[in-house]
Amino acid sequence: MSKAPEYTAPALDKGLDILELLAATSGSLSQSEIAEATGRSTGQIFRVLATLERRGYVFRDKQSGLYVLAMKLFELAHRHPPLRGLISVALPIMQGLAEAARQSCNLSVIDGTEVRVIAQVESPADFGFRVRVGAGFGITTTATGGVLSAPAGQRPEASVHADSLQPGITDVVAPIIGANGLVVAALTVPYVATTFSEVDPESVRKLTTAAVKEISNLLSEEAFTGS
Repeated sequence: MSKAPEYTAPALDKGLDILELLAATSGSLSQSEIAEATGRSTGQIFRVLATLERRGYVFRDKQSGLYVLAMKLFELAHRHPPLRGLISVALPIMQGLAEAARQSCNLSVIDGTEVRVIAQVESPADFGFRVRVGAGFGITTTATGGVLSAPAGQRPEASVHADSLQPGITDVVAPIIGANGLVVAALTVPYVATTFSEVDPESVRKLTTAAVKEISNLLSEEAFTGS
């Protein structure tokens, strides 16, 4: 069988390289720094940067001339119907969970080789552990990743694990099951134990289990009715 021809789009490659670079950078970068990091000259990336800025994918500070990633990609991701539907179903239930558990909670999905946080609800208490929406973590380094990467057809139970990345945090993680019976997302409560904690971890596990069951049922109902 003959191999399919490989087509290239140099301008698109430049644009994607710039977006990936800015996404991996915590601060802002100059045009020359972007050119150096992507292995290109400033002349090669000048028009690409101008187009990305005009389309709202990057933001350039008028005084310093430095570039940062804008929120356009995040906005596009949340326009995607399956993701938008999952978030709209889950958020009210997550808010109820946070109120009952007195802890924050977040919703994550698999994004390539990472776990991506797509929604987060703050703790109503005076303390809590916040995870930024859009943050990505290695699948193999988190309890949430273990739940999301479970073999097809298996339904892992809600579990409680010491967070491998954040000492003092206990991750309460439960899978959300889609209409196809597979894990489509994970609901995580990064439990913070202090002298002010009002709900113990086992009770939080039960509350989380009930929350994911409600979300899973609603997702199945929406798929069945086509709403």
